[in-house]
Amino acid sequence: MDSVAIDLARFQFAFTVSFHIIFPAFTIGLASFLAVLEGLWLKTGDDKYIQLYKYWLKIFAISFGMGVVSGIVLSYQFGTNWSVFADKTGPVLGPLMGYEVFTAFFLEAGFLGVMLFGMERVGKKVHFASTCVVAFGTFLSAFWILSVNSWMQTPAGFDYNEAGQFIPVDWFEVVFNPSFPYRLVHMLFAAYLTTAFVVAAVGAYHLLKAPHNPLARTMFSMAMWMAAIVTPLQIVAGDFHGLNTLEHQPAKIAAMEGHFETHQGAPLILFGIPDEENNKMDYAVEIPKLGSLILTHDLNGEVKGLDAFPEEERPPVTIVFWSFRVMVGIGFGMLAIGSYSLWLRKKNNLYEQRSFLRICTWFGPAGFVAVLAGWITTEVGRQPYTVYGLLTTADSASPIDAAAVSVSLTAFIVVYFIVFGCGFFYLLRLMKKSPSKYEQPLEARLPDGSEAPATTHSNHLT
Repeated sequence: MDSVAIDLARFQFAFTVSFHIIFPAFTIGLASFLAVLEGLWLKTGDDKYIQLYKYWLKIFAISFGMGVVSGIVLSYQFGTNWSVFADKTGPVLGPLMGYEVFTAFFLEAGFLGVMLFGMERVGKKVHFASTCVVAFGTFLSAFWILSVNSWMQTPAGFDYNEAGQFIPVDWFEVVFNPSFPYRLVHMLFAAYLTTAFVVAAVGAYHLLKAPHNPLARTMFSMAMWMAAIVTPLQIVAGDFHGLNTLEHQPAKIAAMEGHFETHQGAPLILFGIPDEENNKMDYAVEIPKLGSLILTHDLNGEVKGLDAFPEEERPPVTIVFWSFRVMVGIGFGMLAIGSYSLWLRKKNNLYEQRSFLRICTWFGPAGFVAVLAGWITTEVGRQPYTVYGLLTTADSASPIDAAAVSVSLTAFIVVYFIVFGCGFFYLLRLMKKSPSKYEQPLEARLPDGSEAPATTHSNHLT
């Protein structure tokens, strides 16, 4: 494959995985949110929780379906554009991806039917158990997929066979490779925050139209609690993940931090314009020695720059440098919103400050942007390798020409924008509908099929 074909194949995979990753980032958190809502309904008997459950269940089902469709496409590209990678890594990564299908996907798909259609056909506890199983399935899916990706970043527990393939010799080391725990925690927190800010945006949007809507108040309050609690944890988890990356992928850290030269007492570069041709950072805005303090916990600690690595092993600096700052910037924006919500809650003004509600509405997609920026940082920062330090991207590609890749890429772009554009439009329409339309007594059925008395509605619109 020539360099143009490789770049087109990389862009194609990046394009399709960018569409895919936003759905798991949403459904992982939303599945857990649904489990919490139904659990609160069973515990308190308050109908507002089951009404919110019904409101978000349809959104979850559509998002889950779109995630499945977008995910299937990715596996085909391993055979079309990256067949050498599939052949070399198949004995290790193939079983892991198979485990994801046989455990997580079948679990999710099976019990999703009970969630959607079983409310009046099974007992309340059985239905709640189904919701919990689906939530666990989303976690299990993230577990296996992140194990695959982490092994590509920090390969362990393998050997080579006579054909030059990676073969597993210790499955525990393969699955729980050095970066896997950090990536798993970081991604799960990212999913919860992504969902929280979507829920907050929807709640804020409806509060701007009807400030006393009790269902909008409930979802907005729950989302703000999640933002206030999880964002600081995510920042701490990100710091640990960064230290792990420094240990195993120091060139990636050098690109993320924008260090072209090795420093004793490295500054923290807040902003700047990377000049990769001349190996320098132009117009740098930096804080002296803070970079070393964060990365080595020593003001005078050594931080390797890109000059410590051969030029052919350096990742693209500009993309990694800026995508990392987009992710971190959004993270601190989430921290500010979560912290301010606590202050408003203390002042009993969480639902009335319209400027804050507008900010939360516009901040709704920020979690998706942060997830994409984090993924770009991780994957572009791994270049020029697919399996870090062992298998290059150039050696992973299929022997096809640029024209063939460009045709499939064009087809993907056209179809994706039509299909997923319609899907996004429909999801937004659902979110624009007021949750108050679901605010009616719930009719459930007992396990024997008989009708249970309608529960008393405990919350009414004023």
